[in-house]
Amino acid sequence: MLRRGSVAVITLCCLAATATPASAAAAGFVRVDQVGYATGEAKVGYLLGTQAVSGAPFTVVDSGGKTVYSGKVGASLGGWNTKYKAVHQVDFSKVDKPGAYQVKFSGKITAQSPRFTVDRADALFQPLVQATTEFFQAQRDGRNVIPGRLDRKQAHLTDAKATVYAEPKFKGDGGDVPAAPLKAVGGPVDVEGGWFDAGDFVKFTSNTAYSLAELGYAQRRGGNPQLYAEFKHGLDWLDKAWDAQSKTLYAQVGIGTGSEEFGFVGDHDVWRLPEADDKLSVKPGDQQYFIKYRPVFTAGPAGSPVSPNLAGRVAAAFALGAQLEQDPAKAKRYLDEAASIFGAAKTTGVGELVTAFPHAYYPEASWLDDMELGAAQLALAARKLGDNRADAWSKQATQWAKQYIGSTSKDTLNLYDTSALAHAELIGLLRQGVPGAQVTEKQLVDDLKRQLNSGVQRAASSPFRTGVEITSFDAASKSFGLAATARLYRAATGDTSFDAFGVQQRNFALGANAWGISLVIGVGSTYPKCPQHQAANLAGDLNGGKRVLYGAVINGPNGAENFDGLGDMPDGAKSCGNSFTAFDGKGSKFFDDVRSWPSSEPAIDFTSTALLAFGLSS
Repeated sequence: MLRRGSVAVITLCCLAATATPASAAAAGFVRVDQVGYATGEAKVGYLLGTQAVSGAPFTVVDSGGKTVYSGKVGASLGGWNTKYKAVHQVDFSKVDKPGAYQVKFSGKITAQSPRFTVDRADALFQPLVQATTEFFQAQRDGRNVIPGRLDRKQAHLTDAKATVYAEPKFKGDGGDVPAAPLKAVGGPVDVEGGWFDAGDFVKFTSNTAYSLAELGYAQRRGGNPQLYAEFKHGLDWLDKAWDAQSKTLYAQVGIGTGSEEFGFVGDHDVWRLPEADDKLSVKPGDQQYFIKYRPVFTAGPAGSPVSPNLAGRVAAAFALGAQLEQDPAKAKRYLDEAASIFGAAKTTGVGELVTAFPHAYYPEASWLDDMELGAAQLALAARKLGDNRADAWSKQATQWAKQYIGSTSKDTLNLYDTSALAHAELIGLLRQGVPGAQVTEKQLVDDLKRQLNSGVQRAASSPFRTGVEITSFDAASKSFGLAATARLYRAATGDTSFDAFGVQQRNFALGANAWGISLVIGVGSTYPKCPQHQAANLAGDLNGGKRVLYGAVINGPNGAENFDGLGDMPDGAKSCGNSFTAFDGKGSKFFDDVRSWPSSEPAIDFTSTALLAFGLSS
């Protein structure tokens, strides 16, 4: 994550947040899913207004202006901020004929929605699978890049002969300032390729494995050649990150923050295009040495037990590779890779999990879910390949599932919790029979319900019926995670009880929110134009255009206090910012600005969860 500085902000289309006199006509905005709604699913938008207008009539018109549906809003679901004192739900679920539409209000309040589409689910969401796949293409590192919209070029070829360093120590208020010089301990190793994690150029094994688990699941369910190519690109890099012969896992390439004290800068300290790093002429001790010759950090000494969160999710990624691979020899090799790292997991005296250096970047505390996922995917791969270890891995999956369900460290689907995916896979295994199973299908279904109900309960008190906490990180990712989980639950049970809730979470992330913004770049009529992403900022079009980071999912709204002290524009960055201040409320803020890492930085884990949700919806 990049933490940077402050400039004057360009303000677009936002009204001053002043109180509306009681005698004035109500004014407002209609927020809808800007991509659209599938035939047969619930179709809900929201009227954000300066006054409550219970009973206000609305119409839905088609592309020719013909009214196809009329209705009235109910009571306000609550106020949003000092200017927008009412949010009304707008239900037009009866509009089910494919076409382009718009919601319009007149009378008590005058407002209209952006245009949206009603169509078959596959027609709506398969293009979004393609869009989110394109983001992964833009994140490629190494030799095998795809130029794409940003004219990406080869970068970090020095990663092919990288030096390994001892685990770095950190200090400071953010816990990310190096506390000692970096110490070389080994190498060279080949860690060229893979994906950049976010708006910077660091690569993390944990985040890559999480994304691969979701991309692989979506591909297995019914993907496409482009998605499979991205899955293979990520898996090829993961194959370099795990050295099964020496039992060494490389957890990270690059270091985020540098140190004035020890005379070097880190990735987050220099704003540039990635290919610029290869052109540097540096020697050991130079300030930018670690920009060109990026340090590699291991998850632990060679041969030592592997942090179980890493062991589980990396095993899951390899096992999915075994399931998808058409070459029997390669499939077996992927299965063996999966088995080797899964067997190296440290499952007693675990301590602090290894995620990133520093741990503060990604403070994960849950690992039982990852072990369940790894064991379940190993079992599925073994059954497909006729490997006699299938039953043993299936039983282990039930063991880890039982411990997860009984634990206190539980969440919903996101980078820090993979249990929804694990449960969905394990339910299928249980139906085929698992000798000595330690968990029942009902217990797994109940835990999926637990995850969904946690969102339903939060949504009940939210004017926009969002099931995630919008004053903390990962709002977009968790919204898509709930949308995906609703689909996983339905597939496992046939129960449609959570369908409408899941659709509402997707709607929120695609524009049916207070700010009226899609949280997927290039998707919808209003989307982020100024992501905190170095390549997009320097090589793309500012404030929209064709050269955008298409398909990238950003963090989304966040707690207002997280935006304090953003500081000046990074040296070398192109100034870009759009304020949505008029629509901030409930302690949350959205700021579309190149400095705004709390809301506008994209990441591979955000985007893979959205891709999974779109794939499951189509």
